[in-house]
Amino acid sequence: MLLGLATFVYYCKNVKTESDYYNPQTLATHDNGEHFVGSKTCMECHADIYNTHLETAHFNSGSMADSSNIKGSFKEGSNILDLKSVEFVMRSDGEYFYQHTRIKNRSTEIPPSKFDIVIGSGVRGQSYLTWDKDDLYQLQASYYTPTDSWVNSPGYPTYYDEPRPIRDACLKCHITYAKTVETSPNGNRFDRSQMIYGIDCERCHGPSAKHVVYHRENPEAIESKFTLKIEDLSRQQRLDLCAQCHSGPRNIVLKGNSFSYATGEDLKQYTKNVDNESSERKLDVHGNQYGLLTRSECFKQTATMDCSTCHDPHRKERGNTAYFNGKCIGCHNDGAKMCSNKAHGSDIMTSNCITCHMPTTPSQAMMVQLTKDSLETSFNIRTHLIGIYEQELWRD
Repeated sequence: MLLGLATFVYYCKNVKTESDYYNPQTLATHDNGEHFVGSKTCMECHADIYNTHLETAHFNSGSMADSSNIKGSFKEGSNILDLKSVEFVMRSDGEYFYQHTRIKNRSTEIPPSKFDIVIGSGVRGQSYLTWDKDDLYQLQASYYTPTDSWVNSPGYPTYYDEPRPIRDACLKCHITYAKTVETSPNGNRFDRSQMIYGIDCERCHGPSAKHVVYHRENPEAIESKFTLKIEDLSRQQRLDLCAQCHSGPRNIVLKGNSFSYATGEDLKQYTKNVDNESSERKLDVHGNQYGLLTRSECFKQTATMDCSTCHDPHRKERGNTAYFNGKCIGCHNDGAKMCSNKAHGSDIMTSNCITCHMPTTPSQAMMVQLTKDSLETSFNIRTHLIGIYEQELWRD
């Protein structure tokens, strides 16, 4: 009887454990009915890829605000954004972070706004979002990495403006999934319980509940089931995967919302730009890498080149000159190690092809005002229009 009782107790305790293991928690449910279970579930079988992906700008492009990922300073003297008609002071109570607003020459009191979400990895800067119940807004203070300072968020005036509603089209390039609530007049209401931060595994490979459950139940299985194999997609499908965020604002929604598209589908059935098809239109270097790449001769003269030809989305590659130089040499001059350009200054090209052929270029879409009296300055972003440029455009 004692043995039977002990067996029964053990079974009862482990039923829950096994049930949780074979039925992972659903973090969100996509419009197509498939369930997200979070990238941590991928770590069991893909630990190396998971760990390197944690270091990428993609993964760190959106997160809950805390002391580990807010780049701006909250120290006295470095925590102020002083504009012509308004002053913002960033303060922390140790656990939470707030933007305090003082409108100059007025006694109006504005409640402090909490830092709830960080947008941007901090490579060039960050913006911050705040919740008002289930409505999401952008704070007026942003962080600019090159000057290590608080700046006015792009597009905001130098006076106090009403908080800017953040819609799904703004979020889609910084988080994996957000469930919209249709009753919002501003389109900025979300189900806070169904928001997955950063661009993680399931943004590209699709909601993975079925995949995880199958392989937990069948650990001996070698062939991957219930997940998208990127290499099996057509070239355009692979390009669409990146183009959902890297082909301009895509502000014309044809079906669903900004998170409705799923990898492997035809992106043009969901969203498009107003005049992105015009070959005469000048594309901005911020956010339209796809459009610039597809206008490049490197792209036009091969049937296989796509974004992953040069980029490994699972690894942090920024600043790895040798890696990208190797990608260029792999396709040009049969592995030649020296640049064929004999012009003055070509010595800097022998180990950095992209400095010449993909120079950093001022963005006209992404600009920031550094001080209250200064003009807006552009972010310098590397162009994906691969070509031959004048020497004065060469930038590191």
